[in-house]
Amino acid sequence: MKIIIPATSANIGPGFDSVGVALSKYLTIEVLEETDKWVIEHNLEFVPSDENNLLIKTAYKVTPNLRPHRIKMTSDIPLARGLGSSSSVIVAGIELANQLADLKLTADEKLLKATEIEGHPDNVAPAIFGNLVISSYVNKKVQAVVTDFPEASFIAFIPNYPLRTSESRGVLPSQMGYKKAVAASAIANVAIASLMAGDLQKAGQLIQSDMFHEPFRQLLVKEFYPIKQLAQEQGAYATYLSGAGPTVMVLASKDKEEQLVRAMEALHLDGSVHQLQVDTKGIQVFP
Repeated sequence: MKIIIPATSANIGPGFDSVGVALSKYLTIEVLEETDKWVIEHNLEFVPSDENNLLIKTAYKVTPNLRPHRIKMTSDIPLARGLGSSSSVIVAGIELANQLADLKLTADEKLLKATEIEGHPDNVAPAIFGNLVISSYVNKKVQAVVTDFPEASFIAFIPNYPLRTSESRGVLPSQMGYKKAVAASAIANVAIASLMAGDLQKAGQLIQSDMFHEPFRQLLVKEFYPIKQLAQEQGAYATYLSGAGPTVMVLASKDKEEQLVRAMEALHLDGSVHQLQVDTKGIQVFP
């Protein structure tokens, strides 16, 4: 059996902890023969190869009576880069339990369990459903709306250094004044409405007007401003921090993709440039 989970890009400017899109990098879990104890084969640094792996710890939170297997784990989702690497493993762990124990969980049940484990739904929701997902988690209830992302290119600059979510959250203010919160919420509302209406020009302006987290987190990623300036000169829709960073995402029309990639590579920053597409499938399971 094979389980495939997409990468995700969350927040997308003002959609803090509530908006995410599935993208074309993947975690693949191959479930092989039963064994006496869990064996996770992978080539990921600092990741356990036994029952302490997040995959198995998550599966046990769903159901504790699973029989151990040998598992091959491969991923091209970089760790701690703001592309949902841990969320993809959490979603895969839930699906692993679902398949091995024949639980027949619905997508909504998977979302609730994943959100309870992760703490917010912005990454896990698109990893489950694919596409663009707007979601909330209030009073232990999850609400989610799945919709198509307008046709666009996602050009990711992935730095060669990690940025832990805990560090990235540490620079955020503990409170916001009422008037500013209303303005920040209005920006988020119109940004989402613009995306759902297919108006990327307007959506881009609002994505870059976030007041919730980007003004504070951008200071942690030195590559952000050179890339944003370049992207604006090249006519991109928006530049934003993916998740908690440090990946910098440029949103552009398809006809500008190649020239933007070349221009970003020509900056010779400490990282790599990747052309990504929206994943529309979410979780995939193959016998």
